[in-house]
Amino acid sequence: MKATIERATLLKSLGHVQSVVERRNTIPILSNVLIEANSDGTIRLMATDLDLQINESVEAQVETPGATTVSAHTLFDIARKLPEGSQVSLAAADGKMAVNAGRARFNLQTLPRDDFPIIAEGELPTRFELPAATLKDIIDKTRFAISTEETRYYLNGIFWHVTDDAQPVLKAAATDGHRLARVTVARPDGAAGMPDIIIPRKCIGELRKLLDEIDGSVEVSLSASKIRFGLGTAVLTSKLIDGTFPDYSRVIPTGNDKILKIDPKSFMEGVDRVSTIASEKTRAVKMALENDKITLSVTSPENGTAAEEVSGDYKSDGFEIGFNARYLMDILAQVEGDTVEVHLADAAAPTLIRENDKASALYVLMPMRV
Repeated sequence: MKATIERATLLKSLGHVQSVVERRNTIPILSNVLIEANSDGTIRLMATDLDLQINESVEAQVETPGATTVSAHTLFDIARKLPEGSQVSLAAADGKMAVNAGRARFNLQTLPRDDFPIIAEGELPTRFELPAATLKDIIDKTRFAISTEETRYYLNGIFWHVTDDAQPVLKAAATDGHRLARVTVARPDGAAGMPDIIIPRKCIGELRKLLDEIDGSVEVSLSASKIRFGLGTAVLTSKLIDGTFPDYSRVIPTGNDKILKIDPKSFMEGVDRVSTIASEKTRAVKMALENDKITLSVTSPENGTAAEEVSGDYKSDGFEIGFNARYLMDILAQVEGDTVEVHLADAAAPTLIRENDKASALYVLMPMRV
């Protein structure tokens, strides 16, 4: 195999694929990126961790078509340190790959292309397109609530399902048992009858990075066990989480009649300030509600006390409720408007947070004892 590629093109592409590769691997070939030079003047780069796979095709000058695999992180570091604007020559033969650019010469160990594992996609019967901006929005407004608890593996991703509410919709939800985030968008053409799926956290992270470079639409193809995202020159394929997502709709409160309307930015800043002294373990902040007056306070045995009044619109009976400050701030950070509605019931009931009843996103937060 012999090909020449522009350093910027190689670096950008390697940046996309190498982040899938785990730093520690018991199987050596999984540390490698597959490089395939084709006679049509393209190079395909591919990396996998056996659950997630990304491949990208880029233009290059191909002298001799062929394929090999080489350490993904090493090649990425080399490309990063090469001079800007340089042409990088890649030549592989006899278990070695020569990487030359300007006066720099590298000779890297390779492993045979035939040993490289490729995820078999099988049939992907459901196909639809989503605007990149919509997909970004879905991810940004839900992924902070994905659980990191490995024992509850079915919560380690974002749950997608279609329902027929007033009109057909696609819903994306994530929860870690303490908070829930859900986004509802119009059901895309072709998504009718799709299976309920849970997209793993790592796939979501890689997809989000790639979306920053996409302006148009993303092609989504899926079955009950795999999903594939077509992102221009890159294709991301992932296994789905094999589990049942809990019926989250049961925890979304419908009868919370105490409503606080407040500016999310000043509310968040107030919570952030008083939580400075909160103990790392509990991060608990107390919210005392009276007529149009909200007092945020924290009492910490080690550090002392803090309190701040924030103004808001509240007309119901006064009471006190506690929340985890970080969870509350994560939710408030997603609200784009000037007002957020906090629907409360009592100190022990789940609290509903949303911009308004037309907003695509809603959040549920479990209170804490303080």
